[in-house]
Amino acid sequence: MKDSWYDVAQICLNGHVINDCVKRFPNHNKKFCDKCGALTITNCPNCDTEIQGQYHIEGVMDFTGYTAPAFCPNCGKPYPWTEAKIQAAHNLVQELENISDDEKKILTQSIDEIIKDTPETTLAVTRFKKILLKTKKPIVDAFRNILVDIVSETAKKLLWP
Repeated sequence: MKDSWYDVAQICLNGHVINDCVKRFPNHNKKFCDKCGALTITNCPNCDTEIQGQYHIEGVMDFTGYTAPAFCPNCGKPYPWTEAKIQAAHNLVQELENISDDEKKILTQSIDEIIKDTPETTLAVTRFKKILLKTKKPIVDAFRNILVDIVSETAKKLLWP
């Protein structure tokens, strides 16, 4: 049986992956992101667990890509980049002028649900889409750009087939 292990990932606070193999390739580490200038982290700020990076199997080359995880598998809290995108989506909701305050509340709650894969996800997607039908395409596109990397796979398939 071959040895296998997860490396540690280094990711900036905005979610740009700096190095998914911190232990194997420490020379690729950077204190700050070269895309946005944000500080980089290798541990969950909530529980201090190392961020899971690339999976290594001795003698096997892995050509799959690595995506920054949305939530810490140890404490379940969203990583800073996930929180930042959720906040950006919430802020965009508040900028909408053609929906009621009740609809803004529902839209905000729906955003909180579509990032998780739970029994409520499909209902949240339905509510999200229903309210967004009242907006224009640039608003829909803005939500997609903010949320596409953090919504659950179920929500992604339902929102953007």
